Amino acid sequence: MALTAAGASAAPAHVAAAPADGTGPFDDSFYTPPSPLPAGKPGDVIRWRESKAGPRKDSASAWQVMYLSTNALGQPDAVTGTVLVPKSADPATAPIVAFAPGTHGPAFSCTPSAMMNIGAFYEQPGVDDLLDAGYAVAITDYEGYQSDPKTTYVVGRSEGPAVIDSVRAAQRLAATKLSATSKVLFRGYSQGGGAAAWAGQLQPDYAPELNLVGVAAGGIPADLVQVTLQLDGKFGFGVFAYALIGLDRAYPELKLDSFLSDNGRAKLAEMQKSACTFELLTTYANQKIGDYTTSAGYVKPAWVARLNENKLGAAPIKVPVFEYHATGDQLVQFKQADTLHKAYCTAGVKVTWKTYDTDHITLVYTGNADVLAFIKDRIAGTPATSNC
Repeated sequence: MALTAAGASAAPAHVAAAPADGTGPFDDSFYTPPSPLPAGKPGDVIRWRESKAGPRKDSASAWQVMYLSTNALGQPDAVTGTVLVPKSADPATAPIVAFAPGTHGPAFSCTPSAMMNIGAFYEQPGVDDLLDAGYAVAITDYEGYQSDPKTTYVVGRSEGPAVIDSVRAAQRLAATKLSATSKVLFRGYSQGGGAAAWAGQLQPDYAPELNLVGVAAGGIPADLVQVTLQLDGKFGFGVFAYALIGLDRAYPELKLDSFLSDNGRAKLAEMQKSACTFELLTTYANQKIGDYTTSAGYVKPAWVARLNENKLGAAPIKVPVFEYHATGDQLVQFKQADTLHKAYCTAGVKVTWKTYDTDHITLVYTGNADVLAFIKDRIAGTPATSNC
């Protein structure tokens, strides 16, 4: 079926693709952006199809969408994602939570919406909490998940717009019947925590029309220098290596390939072909960047400039924030997250800061109850408190 150009008055095209129940082969045509991109505004829907959404297929209506967004260079791009609306909710009044996923890995088969569709989305409990509360959920895949992956991992200047525009797409897809005036929250952990915080910082200028009422962000990689370099030779090395790929994809002038060794070139190519989260944390654990590179090109001025450009905390979030972190976090350094919360406090943000005596992976799940309580309070209009 032919696609229509995205636009305020254009009807989105319903693209026939692989079976929505996930029983067919993994389909790549849906995820391949049209070239050139259609004219339109960020959040306009390019294409959509119904989704069974894995374990929620009986209790929620779901759609996969491709929508216009903005990349780290400020240029239009196409992003995919999933929108879910509880069948028990009135979509005209349902709040919308943008759920920013944690790390899924660079391989195309790891795409969050594909994982959602087959029931393999590892943050499903957090999504279930929101659907059970009667909230619509918009889950971005972030930029670059396609058959030839070009993911821009941990690049906040790309991820923030992708999160914001997932909400706009959910509101503009007529099939959802969601309201443009719905209360909106951004929520995420780890990579998703950074993306949610970036969405919160960018929203006042990028999407002032959204009725944003809160941001819940945990395990935030706020300072990429502090987060990545301390992973060299450790359990989370695969995350460090993937971050180099993400930055290089977002900013072509960085030229990662120019300082890779033959081994590093082969390892990173294989990572992009086949690595999901599990592989990042096992296959690539405890390796060293010196075995991947011929020089420390990632500390050159061009890299430092882009890293600083993607450091959170330079602008305040204008709505209440719940920021949380594990004191024993072995992947995303605790100190830099604590620095971020202090920067937000100094800027007058209403921050609730909470620490947990656990590790990074455990908090993916054990933080959900407090996140849900925060979201419910914001939707109910309960006055926000701060423990700055």
